[in-house]
Amino acid sequence: MDMAIETVDLTKRYEQLTAVDKLNLKVSPGAIHGFLGPNGAGKTTTIKILVGLLRPDGGAARIFGEEVSGDKPNVRLKFGFMPELPKFPKHLKARELLDIYGRTYGMTQQQRGDQIPKLFEMAGLKGRENDLIGKYSKGMQQRLGIAQALLNDPQLVIMDEPSLGLDPVGMVEVRELIKNVAKEGMTIFLSSHLLFEVEQVCSHVTIINKGVALVSDRIENVSSKNKAPSYLMIEVTKLTPGILGSLRKLPFIQDVTTQNNKLTLMLDTTEDVRSQVSETITNSGGTIVSMNSAGHSLEDVFLQLIGKSGEERGAKQ
Repeated sequence: MDMAIETVDLTKRYEQLTAVDKLNLKVSPGAIHGFLGPNGAGKTTTIKILVGLLRPDGGAARIFGEEVSGDKPNVRLKFGFMPELPKFPKHLKARELLDIYGRTYGMTQQQRGDQIPKLFEMAGLKGRENDLIGKYSKGMQQRLGIAQALLNDPQLVIMDEPSLGLDPVGMVEVRELIKNVAKEGMTIFLSSHLLFEVEQVCSHVTIINKGVALVSDRIENVSSKNKAPSYLMIEVTKLTPGILGSLRKLPFIQDVTTQNNKLTLMLDTTEDVRSQVSETITNSGGTIVSMNSAGHSLEDVFLQLIGKSGEERGAKQ
């Protein structure tokens, strides 16, 4: 089966700067694949190559097995693209905008008439079709951007920072919309700098820095790559010697520190052991007020990999 996206030694240079450096990337069909990296990592440059806005200086990029370089409208019809901060003409009504996009795709009037109402409903914009885009909030414009990316019913949707600049409510709305799009069976390639967003919606993730892929895998496998210890911070109503003794007997606990009724457990595992810890405390007569984990989030892995990458590059110079 062809990958939804595949790059082989993909390279793009701007004079002395190598923005994408022999990037090898695979995105499986049906995945929600997060594309992460700090500013200047090469995310947007990679996306521009994939959608045909830039030509690579080396390597290859394919969508569903077909090269993306050159004038290949048949390839472009297989994907929809939502650019970073889409800018639409404010004097147009939202329905007019999608109708124009539909015409450029070669959709018939009947196809446009069938598809556009479905997209307004999916995007949570039903009843606002005839509003001027200039009256749309930023969140509504982002959702309209996703709707136009879905207009030709593509197999793949590429989104560049879909939640950029949104308030918390707008972020939640866009996040839920992405999940709903995935339920339709489309592959989603999502560039973002919001690690918590990627962690909540993505099944796979690739982290790049300076144009180089540092890791690419299922998100749970990437999160387990952090070699630093993980911790559970727990507060109980009353801390007793019995609770402490029972916890210290658990094989995956390296150390226990306490402060009043709060415990910090250092864990020797990447597994989710919260249920076992909770059961142990309860069986020892304790009542848990709160429990929080730290140390194996995607953010922890991201910072570890980016820091390691920077050290290695500095050593080579």
